[in-house]
Amino acid sequence: MGKKRASDLGLPFPGVTGENNALTDVPGVEIGFTTIIEGEGPVQIGKGPIRTGVTAILPRGKKNTMHPIWAGFYSLNGNGEMTGVHWVNDAGYFLSPICITNTHSVGMAHHATTKWMINHYGEQFSNEHIWSMPVIAETYDGVLNDINGQHISEEHVLSAINNAKTGPVAEGNVGGGTGMICYEFKGGTGTSSRVVTIDGQTNHIGVLVQANFGLREWLTILGVPVGKHMMKEKLLDKEQGSIIVIIGTDIPMLPHQLRRVAKRAAIGIGRSGSPGGNSSGDIFLAFSTANEMDIPQSAPEKLKMEFVNDEVFDPIYEAVCQAVDESVVNALIAAETMTTVKPNGHKVEAIDHQDLLRIMKEYNRI
Repeated sequence: MGKKRASDLGLPFPGVTGENNALTDVPGVEIGFTTIIEGEGPVQIGKGPIRTGVTAILPRGKKNTMHPIWAGFYSLNGNGEMTGVHWVNDAGYFLSPICITNTHSVGMAHHATTKWMINHYGEQFSNEHIWSMPVIAETYDGVLNDINGQHISEEHVLSAINNAKTGPVAEGNVGGGTGMICYEFKGGTGTSSRVVTIDGQTNHIGVLVQANFGLREWLTILGVPVGKHMMKEKLLDKEQGSIIVIIGTDIPMLPHQLRRVAKRAAIGIGRSGSPGGNSSGDIFLAFSTANEMDIPQSAPEKLKMEFVNDEVFDPIYEAVCQAVDESVVNALIAAETMTTVKPNGHKVEAIDHQDLLRIMKEYNRI
């Protein structure tokens, strides 16, 4: 039996979800993971314990040629990294897979993703002066993982990319989310989606988060101050995590519209209680798979793009906030307890489903 999700517990998040309630509900999007869990006990740098991984998102799947992936970027709090976004801000697109890992493995993920692109799009790299600027993001997993051992290898990154697929998406202790902590519970990878209708056509908005942020007392689910009722086994005196939010859609948008969509991730994570802590990297990217065309180096001098009217964006913004909020809670619910390595021997507990349901019932949410 698979891991539980918010919907399995009967938590009534608003909005209409896609078939898988995942980022992969956006047609063409593929997601893959490499998860490494090895060892127990005190940390020995370079030896372990290892609780980390890589999450790969391929917005256009594994097509044989590169096409611009229109995008917008927003940093609520910049204590973190997402590479490639200077070009997103200037040009409004990127060309690569998106990989998410731990803080000290960004370089390896960048190196390996570049290698995958050179090999996979070999003809374009051979015939044109094409450069690779992959989108690589991170959050810090050093409480649960030997992060200074830099255990992510080129093979781990390539495996996540090559094994990416459509359909249901694993959550919790998987991929880059393996060693992450959320609201002082075990956190990690979470996803959700929403369906919106524009001009009579069904469109999809999908979200994937790597949730590694928040203090226990902040945690709010569907308006209920859950964290204040679950204060046992707190870990932190101050917030020290991060969250990466990736938003995908098949709605045709211009890059400046996608930047506005990315901003709404801040409201989405705020619904679960975060004010955007000083030490937290709260970094968001929104992309659209619509308007597929040749890369600029081989495109004509004049181009045309379809895009939706700004006046129809309110339902889109609402759907983004709903999907981000549910993705965070899905990460919490799917996660499994882990022991810390620094400091050694403590437990980062998974949120107790029955205790959560008891609190939600007391507030008449279910």
